[in-house]
Amino acid sequence: MLQLSYSPRMRTLASQSEAYEYCRQITAKYSKTFYLGTLLMPEEKRRAIWAIYVWCRRTDELVDGPQARLTTPETLDRWEQQLESVFAGQAIDDPDVALVDTLQRFPLDIQPFRDMIAGQRMDLYRSRYETFEELKLYCYRVAGTVGLMTSPVLGVDSSVGRAPWDWQQAACNPAEEAIALGIANQLTNILRDVGEDAQRGRIYLPLEELALFDYTEEDLLNGVVDDRWRELMRFQIQRARKFFTESEKGIRSLSPDSRWPVWAALMLYQGILDVIEQNQYDVFSTRAYVPKPQKLLTLPIAWLRAQAL
Repeated sequence: MLQLSYSPRMRTLASQSEAYEYCRQITAKYSKTFYLGTLLMPEEKRRAIWAIYVWCRRTDELVDGPQARLTTPETLDRWEQQLESVFAGQAIDDPDVALVDTLQRFPLDIQPFRDMIAGQRMDLYRSRYETFEELKLYCYRVAGTVGLMTSPVLGVDSSVGRAPWDWQQAACNPAEEAIALGIANQLTNILRDVGEDAQRGRIYLPLEELALFDYTEEDLLNGVVDDRWRELMRFQIQRARKFFTESEKGIRSLSPDSRWPVWAALMLYQGILDVIEQNQYDVFSTRAYVPKPQKLLTLPIAWLRAQAL
């Protein structure tokens, strides 16, 4: 999917509508749960979220996609240069057209985008993490940043957390909660994808925590599911849920038209943890996903939470 374009020849890029439609299709294809949440947003916001998602996916594919073996630090340097061009208003590839337009509509900061590229640099030379603190930095860079990227699009309700008579008090900025949601999502990805990552020689669970449960790298690479593994997974799922709980505190600070989709996305993604438990923690032979009927049943509950919490 990803191509870096550096040809000096001029070519006609996609129109804005074509670029946004491409971003919509990619989001719908590769992140069905996330896409469902975006459909609950006003059109301008959902289109912006699609543009951000596709940039993130293109970035991720540099180290995890079909051509990842060709990616070098210099590749990521060039990708960061392309990012700077986009923030300067110059689209290089068709999907950039949508992101350039999004940048004109919403006050996005370039730093979270740079931080995500730094996370991909980690994947170039690291396949193990000794402690959770090391893993948490990685999770921030590759996923917590998404919360910061999307926050300006979601918007903040300036009346929340401020007394009616004190209009000079600053509005709440739920940045930490946005980061927490990104980290929770990434931890969920890690737990869901343990088997797939192992096939690529990667272990994202902290090694000191494997040792804590007397479970070895060799056990993981061989897909051993026993009492040690189940206890380790319970521990990991409990931590991920704590990050989800922390992130919930910031939703009430969002613009009213963003609360329902964020609640829906959070609950749907959190549901993956429930499925892992239902599958008896076997993430090696069974991929955890939330069935479509369950997704649809989640939406009215998310709407009620958006009104009441």
